[in-house]
Amino acid sequence: MRAVVQRVCRATVKVHRHTVGQVKHGLLVMAAAAPDDTAEDVRYIAEKVAHLRVFRDPADKMNLNVIQVGGGVLVVSAFTVHADARRGRRPSFDTCAAGEIAEPLVEQLAEAIRAYSLHVETGRFGAHMRVASVNDGPICILLDSRRLF
Repeated sequence: MRAVVQRVCRATVKVHRHTVGQVKHGLLVMAAAAPDDTAEDVRYIAEKVAHLRVFRDPADKMNLNVIQVGGGVLVVSAFTVHADARRGRRPSFDTCAAGEIAEPLVEQLAEAIRAYSLHVETGRFGAHMRVASVNDGPICILLDSRRLF
């Protein structure tokens, strides 16, 4: 499983002009599953998201996590996070899980993050979504449960 995690002032996801998920101060997580991902991959990403120290402490150091600052998390399924663009100009999606595999894994990710007593909202799997965010920093972190980067 892979995720792009952004520290945000606010983030919103809309489907057909209707807001389906939003957070104020917190994290936007764009997540994608691989065909052979397991519950262990989900747990790894959820633990990282909950405990990433990307928020400033009183000494102006990035030492606090989203739990400590009382932030929220918006999880949006984005299969393109798993795309491979190393060759040519058109990304390959061969490493992306099919919907019937990816959907339950992304739902499990949202639930696993909620288990840390965090407020979590989500997009709508498979829908054409409009995601708007105000990145705070900007802070963008790449996560990979296989630890490839």
